Amino acid sequence: MSAPSGGSPSGTGGFRPPPYPYERVSGLRALADGLPGGVVDCSIGTPCDPPPQDALHALAGSGTERGYPPSAGSPAFRRAAADYLVRTFGVDVEPSALAACVGTKEMVASTPHYLRLRDPSLDIVLYPSVSYPTYAMGATLAGCRAVPVPPAGADGGGLDLDAVDPADVRRALLLWVNSPANPSGGLTDLDGVAEWGRRHGVPVFSDECYVEYTWDGRGGRHTILETGTDGVVAVHSVSKRSNLAGVRAGFFAGDGALVSYLRDVRQHAGLIVAGPVQAAAAVAWSDDSHVDAQRVRYRERLELLAAALSDAGCPTSLPAGSFYLWPAVPARWTDGWAMAEDLAKVTGMLVSPGDLYGPDGAGHVRIAVVQPTERLALVADRLAGSGWS
Repeated sequence: MSAPSGGSPSGTGGFRPPPYPYERVSGLRALADGLPGGVVDCSIGTPCDPPPQDALHALAGSGTERGYPPSAGSPAFRRAAADYLVRTFGVDVEPSALAACVGTKEMVASTPHYLRLRDPSLDIVLYPSVSYPTYAMGATLAGCRAVPVPPAGADGGGLDLDAVDPADVRRALLLWVNSPANPSGGLTDLDGVAEWGRRHGVPVFSDECYVEYTWDGRGGRHTILETGTDGVVAVHSVSKRSNLAGVRAGFFAGDGALVSYLRDVRQHAGLIVAGPVQAAAAVAWSDDSHVDAQRVRYRERLELLAAALSDAGCPTSLPAGSFYLWPAVPARWTDGWAMAEDLAKVTGMLVSPGDLYGPDGAGHVRIAVVQPTERLALVADRLAGSGWS
């Protein structure tokens, strides 16, 4: 199955959105669902496991439904987020240098637009060449040019910033980094990236939504805020950490001038996390035990499916972080779409072809181990009987 074509400008010269990336995979669902036991959807990183019960109680019983909640986040929300940074990373950020966002995807998509209003002379958004599609789309929506930065290492996490054209660096509005990275699971040298950004005067925004699922690296989990807050902003979310993707809550913290500017602009734009959601998120940020349990689940699922794929003739390494597998497409398939189609037919597993994350990802597929372990065991059984190995 070949990749469907993307969007293009309309006949009047206006913007026409391309097909949404994961809608392009939907045509494979019927193939996967035809097997006994049905489809096992590993194409999207949607958590399937339960959120912390205390957070759900707070969501239902906060009593905050009647009034308008603070756009920057309630005092309890911001205090809980600040305490989380201290507890997890040893980083002390004042709640005034931290603000809420309506899920971090919204933050990723809107930040270039708001920053460009601050300095219209800057119109380049730097982002990892293999990455979550919204980094590039946010640049497009802001009328900026998205400039991909190639990886520095084989794991897809590092960035070869020396490869960026100096003219693009001078016009750079910001640099996005993502560690652990989606889709590759690679880790980025956050110290080096922060130093590069400060040296060139380029703000670095670090998307750290998968940081709780860091498997390798020096000492475990890290935030760019460990380098100091000057010129950097870290973005965090309860979606992956606490299985609360449906409530849409995150926060950003770091450089005081950047945070206060974005906080104020976002308030004018009416971007407000709902009051009950803020109450639930504050509870989630305050608890680590549910994250510890989730970490065990994801590690077990990664190991199960990586072993099953490797035994079936598709060598698959465990990632340095995240809950994604990122195997290279074996020679038996022409590209990630052909592999995804065959996996759907033979194993009932729906995966994402790697070119959804940029042309440099075309030789891979991404597999999100977000389904219950027994469903992934069903895929492993189907793989064992596939005859591929």
